[in-house]
Amino acid sequence: MKKVKYYYDPESLAYKKVTKKKRTKFAYVALFLVASALFGFLCFIAVLNTPFFETPKDRLLTRENEHLKIQYKLLNKKMDQIDQVLGSIAERDNTIYRTYFNSAPIPEEQRKAGFGGVNRYRELEGFNNSELVINTSKRVDVISKELSVQSKSLDEIIKLAGEKSKLLAAIPAIQPVRNENLKAVASGYGYRNDPFTKVRKFHAGMDFSAKSGTPIYATGDGVVVKADNTASGYGNCIVIRHGFGYETLYAHLSKYKIKRGQRVKRGDIIGYVGSTGRSEAPHLHYEVHKGGEVVNPLNFYYGNISAEEYIEIAKLANQENQSLD
Repeated sequence: MKKVKYYYDPESLAYKKVTKKKRTKFAYVALFLVASALFGFLCFIAVLNTPFFETPKDRLLTRENEHLKIQYKLLNKKMDQIDQVLGSIAERDNTIYRTYFNSAPIPEEQRKAGFGGVNRYRELEGFNNSELVINTSKRVDVISKELSVQSKSLDEIIKLAGEKSKLLAAIPAIQPVRNENLKAVASGYGYRNDPFTKVRKFHAGMDFSAKSGTPIYATGDGVVVKADNTASGYGNCIVIRHGFGYETLYAHLSKYKIKRGQRVKRGDIIGYVGSTGRSEAPHLHYEVHKGGEVVNPLNFYYGNISAEEYIEIAKLANQENQSLD
């Protein structure tokens, strides 16, 4: 039974029945409907975000996400293999190639350096799989940099190899006069008695005693920078610039077979033995210069003589006798 409410009216000194206005009833009904609609909407949103209720589109997106996760994992496995291959190449590069060409190895931190400063992966943050995607992206960037460093290193090795072959051809590696044409190694590098003053002085090369007209050979590839008799005491003189800091000098020639500016190869005949200039007898005075400093030519005769011949020449050259110039 519906309850009836009364109120006391002081004017009539009687109880009167409480009656609700139609407007108030309509407001209550409207409030109830709005609250019901809001509650229903919230329940609908909650149901949509539960795993128990998926639309076909949701299921499709879920499968695509799982597929992408698998692809990223496979990509990381392939990058593991690439890392191993790059590591092997880097090891050979540092310990074999760069060592052979006397080049400093590339530090590990330089090969695997990351990318500091600005956050390059900000756009990938805030998603369910952000960590996986960001880590994979970082690995791809690091491997790309490793490949770039290794590529530049191999370019450098190729250049060094080309320079190495040129260096080997440029080094003055043979005797300027053949053994069969020699009378003797008259004097070696070091302090010797001057044939004119009889005073002990430094002899900057080696003297090869031979008949006038004996062929003289270029000891390495290079360019003739001097072929004249303007150098005091050297008579007819040839200077060949080989590159890499090497120069050779050939003095007291009877005549030249080349001219200034001409390019020569190791073993080419450049002139003939004579006794021009400050010379006591027909011979070739031969010097080797490295980096502007005179060095002992004996250290370079490995291209056309045997070990036994080298030992014999070394004995003769190291005797403190009298030079021929």
